[in-house]
Amino acid sequence: MSKSDIQIAREAKMKPINEVLAKINVPNEPEAFSPMGRHIAKINFEYLDKLKNEKDGKLILVTAITPTPAGEGKTTVSVGLNDGLNKIGKKSIVCLREPSLGPSFGMKGGAAGGGYAQVVPMEQINLHFTGDFHAITSAHNLLSALIDNHIYWGNKLNIDDKKIVWKRVMDMNDRALRAININIKGASKNFPREDGFDITVASEVMAIFCLSNNLQDLEKRIGNITIAYNNNNEPIYAKDLNAQGPMTVLLKEAIRPNVTQTLENNPALIHGGPFANIAHGCNSVIATKAALKLSDYIVTEAGFGADLGAEKFMDIKCRKANIKPSCVVIVATVRALKMHGGVEKENLKNENIEALKKGLVNLERHINNVKKFGVEAIVAINHFVMDTENEIKVLKEYCNNLNVKVSECTHWADGGEGTKDLAKKVVEISESSNPDNFKFLYDENETLWNKIEKIAKEIYKASKITAEKNVEEQLKKFEKNGYGKLPVCIAKTQYSFSIDPKLKGAPSDHEIPIREVRLSSGAEFIVVICGSIMTMPGLPRVPAADSICLNNKGEVEGLF
Repeated sequence: MSKSDIQIAREAKMKPINEVLAKINVPNEPEAFSPMGRHIAKINFEYLDKLKNEKDGKLILVTAITPTPAGEGKTTVSVGLNDGLNKIGKKSIVCLREPSLGPSFGMKGGAAGGGYAQVVPMEQINLHFTGDFHAITSAHNLLSALIDNHIYWGNKLNIDDKKIVWKRVMDMNDRALRAININIKGASKNFPREDGFDITVASEVMAIFCLSNNLQDLEKRIGNITIAYNNNNEPIYAKDLNAQGPMTVLLKEAIRPNVTQTLENNPALIHGGPFANIAHGCNSVIATKAALKLSDYIVTEAGFGADLGAEKFMDIKCRKANIKPSCVVIVATVRALKMHGGVEKENLKNENIEALKKGLVNLERHINNVKKFGVEAIVAINHFVMDTENEIKVLKEYCNNLNVKVSECTHWADGGEGTKDLAKKVVEISESSNPDNFKFLYDENETLWNKIEKIAKEIYKASKITAEKNVEEQLKKFEKNGYGKLPVCIAKTQYSFSIDPKLKGAPSDHEIPIREVRLSSGAEFIVVICGSIMTMPGLPRVPAADSICLNNKGEVEGLF
């Protein structure tokens, strides 16, 4: 019987964090980093400021085909590639998002990798970690409290309580809190209104946290959050309540990047974690920029498939942070491709060449989409034990016929040894890449409608986008108010190029209906909600929490 992820992680021989940091030449000095226990640290801005003139390393983006319940394994590939690069003598760091408690206790599980391609200490990372998400939750809800307090004490800003756009948040899946009534009893009973909760990773504070360059930038962006509209339909900002100061204070320690290690004791920066099907789905700009100064190769991931994660990474994160990837790794599995070819999950163990061939159109679509950004892609085949030689051969031949490099990876079982071939090919691509070839999908000066349409037609292969008149008017109003140059952040299902999660493969000529548009004036993007998408998930019938407990040794069991 194979060991579980948590068993493998528990048996890891972790090194003191100062020894891990020494690999990337971070000195063992108080001004460089602050230990958070023996195996975790936060890097200090005083040290990072000294590195600003250092040459940037090569940025490697790890993305994937359209996800299925069979799993693709972006995080395991990211961790495995980082270990593989170190195995072949390269100085490399992996930059990941922090796990959310909602998925950890829900259906998806944590986000620390798996098998022998994990970041550790796994339990801390998947649970409270360094408290960053708690700080973000507190800062967000402080603003919520300030809004209702302002209304209670006379409402000097004339906030229209039916036009408050700032919900509360918590880092847990709890569908019962999506819509609530507040102020129905007690001292505030004269101010009843409807409210609701989103999950913390859907908070605009989380998006701001991950797109800010420093504390000053963070405070400015927080002040620019649109919280409500007054009786004249004019926007009210967080700075109108003087909320940016205390909110930034709550985030003062959280904003420093966290450093941990892989099972092979290589450095990992884990910081921030916005949802990818709602927000932009990347780790923090601060952590990525720090890694670029600290290492020769930086492996980072973007959430879900390339149509969501990679597009947002390029058009939002790279645009805002002024960074460019040297190579894109597209993770694919035989299992997931067979699902895109029509096979049900319970039949995936059986060899099915025809279904695999049928599902390969999904991979090809993602490869072609990545090329539109002027970056070369390589396919990483995340190997599973039930994959047959014939299936792997078909997948490799398909990539070769597309003139795309491909590498079979066994990192889950073999750690960095199983990604050495991928690492060598990534180095080859990165060293020959020309940063001047990188381009965005759309120009910032295009209209918001044209930006949405370009993503829908170019990336999703939709025939058109549609919207009710009020949505079109809202977009024009955003432009009139000076937000026309902002990038757009599409919120839609991650399970299909369309808005229908049941449409697998590579559907074309479908419509993308825009249900709603929201201004994230602090994060500086426009959220475009398409189809049915939830900003507060629910728990499944049998949540992961059912199996999580402490054993008789006081150790955590059931995390994955």
